[in-house]
Amino acid sequence: MTVQIDSLWPVPADDLDDDALTAGFVRADRGDPWLRVNFVSSVDGAATHDGLSGGLGGEADKRVFDVLRRLCDVVLVGAGTVRSEGYGAMRLDEPAVRWRVAEGLPPHPVFAIVSGGLDLDPASNIFTKAPVRPIIVTTGRSPQPRRDALSAVADVLVCGDDSLDTTAMVAALSDRGLAQVHCEGGPSLFGSLLAADAVDELCLTLSPRLEAGDARRIASGALPEPRGLSLARVLRSAGTLMLGYTRA
Repeated sequence: MTVQIDSLWPVPADDLDDDALTAGFVRADRGDPWLRVNFVSSVDGAATHDGLSGGLGGEADKRVFDVLRRLCDVVLVGAGTVRSEGYGAMRLDEPAVRWRVAEGLPPHPVFAIVSGGLDLDPASNIFTKAPVRPIIVTTGRSPQPRRDALSAVADVLVCGDDSLDTTAMVAALSDRGLAQVHCEGGPSLFGSLLAADAVDELCLTLSPRLEAGDARRIASGALPEPRGLSLARVLRSAGTLMLGYTRA
């Protein structure tokens, strides 16, 4: 894309090409588990526009979005977000595939979907056109017939009995060699990950607009106590800020 992205922190402002942008997000030790979450929000805290997060993002946000997928081992998304945002098979574009192969990575990351009720269609192109066999994370309360049906097109992981055990989920992914986790939401999953203290980094695009109304926030649910964060990165494209926060 030709849209300009300037880096303001931790290096001086300068237009970043895709290689420089990638270098700003890549982690040196891929064996060290790292869970990165990516969201977009309006200035007044709305996580959606007309019910969709895609309504808030622009071209610069899409560039960062694509780079984060390029770098991860697994893309983790809640089933509600998969349905509402119209997800398809997790397939990267050719430049991303070439970069990954040159770095010794598989051509595509794994797509992992978190679903309690398993209201997913095995005939969806999410599964039938997937370049890598997807993963479905569920709980012991999910219907066994649905598990059996989806096991034909995905690996089904049961993490938790009555509710999602996010710690067990992250450990199970890491055991499969999927240590670099990139989560794209939604708010309920993000809230669960925060409650389990599983989030290492938040990438937040701040869209220069006001939404008002009653749109959701990027995280839902309760925390034992507020969490402090450290500002690690600031990118700018026109009026859009793309912020990176890590554990305090």
